[in-house]
Amino acid sequence: MSKEIIPEASNHAAPLGDVTGEKVGDSGPVYKGWRNPEVLLIVMAAAMPLSFSTWMALLNNFSVEMADFTGREIGILQSLREIPGFLAFTAIFVLLVLREQTFALLSLLVLGIGVAISGYFPTVIGLYCTTVLMSIGFHYFETMQQALSLQWVRKDRTAMVMGRQLSAKSMASLIMFGMVWVMLEIFAVDYRYVYLFGGSLTIAAALFVWGAFPKFSDAHPQTKKLILRKRYWLYYALTFMSGARRQIFTVFAGFLMVEKFGYDAATITLLYLLNHVINMFLAPKIGKLIGKWGERRALVFEYTGLFIVFVSYAFVENHILAGGLYVIDHMFFALAIAIKTYFQKIANPADISSTAGVSFTINHIAAVFIPAAFGLLWLVSPSAVFLAGGAMAFVSLVLALNVPNDPEPGNEVVRGYKGPEAVPA
Repeated sequence: MSKEIIPEASNHAAPLGDVTGEKVGDSGPVYKGWRNPEVLLIVMAAAMPLSFSTWMALLNNFSVEMADFTGREIGILQSLREIPGFLAFTAIFVLLVLREQTFALLSLLVLGIGVAISGYFPTVIGLYCTTVLMSIGFHYFETMQQALSLQWVRKDRTAMVMGRQLSAKSMASLIMFGMVWVMLEIFAVDYRYVYLFGGSLTIAAALFVWGAFPKFSDAHPQTKKLILRKRYWLYYALTFMSGARRQIFTVFAGFLMVEKFGYDAATITLLYLLNHVINMFLAPKIGKLIGKWGERRALVFEYTGLFIVFVSYAFVENHILAGGLYVIDHMFFALAIAIKTYFQKIANPADISSTAGVSFTINHIAAVFIPAAFGLLWLVSPSAVFLAGGAMAFVSLVLALNVPNDPEPGNEVVRGYKGPEAVPA
């Protein structure tokens, strides 16, 4: 199939309901059929969880049952998993030779391969190595997915389109968690074959996308060098705290269910299923809500809720209540779309790809050491781990209060450095 370059894709992606090949007002070109940028972004978003959700559903039980992991080993593994995220800034160097779209699909393939082979290495070192391989694909893909979304989608549609992407991810995750549960509970399939199945689905999806979609061009030529701009300082700070805080949920909330409350792999999978059923319907609504509320109000709401959830984690003793907190915790993460749309509104369009890589690195600075360090703290006091998460949520809340109601170049923050574009008060 020929790979034509479709011009003016960036910032002019067609509304999904209007892909007719004709103009719709001043929204730019509208593409025929389903082969348009927004559909591509949604399909790629759905391809990632086919393998990653399999890995997440099996990790805690596989690591404990097959490799005798304790809190120390799981903390080290999660720190290793975040190293490729810390190195995401190197994506800008890859983009010197590859287009963002091509790089995203190659990253999907690496993710799928890493998950597919995980079950064949049931040792501490084996899990460490396959996790790093999987993580390289995952983090580079997420970096490119964010960059393409902010380039291809108009500002007034970004929150809604990102909500749709989250919904697609949840739908794919829901399907995979359901299949994992059936394979484990009904057919008693060996862990290795469950990993192989999930990884192979992402590989197949990436190959399908490669052949089915054209290559879309960029409306704004991207800067091919690393960029750190002082006027983006609040975005960097919010991103850093988001990465630090998210590790408490990703690493230790699930581990709490297994170690303290004895959840088995099937029960953990059912919990994930519930999370994604809710997110599948809620994420698009949250995207629209962010567009209506604005970034400041959405972020303040998120961080207030997360503070309450983390403090509750520290003292929970009932397994049902703990599961409920896990579901509520997951629901709040869709509001993190507001950080990305905040950046899109204040950014120079040419900075998006470079800053996507830099922001993933900033997001993972704390993620590299928090799992290992907090894994040791876990051995002393699991409650202290979640209280630290509450403190992180509170710092994020303070930062969110500095987001203006109408962010734009020259109005990046309420207080603090606004850059040379700022209009004097």
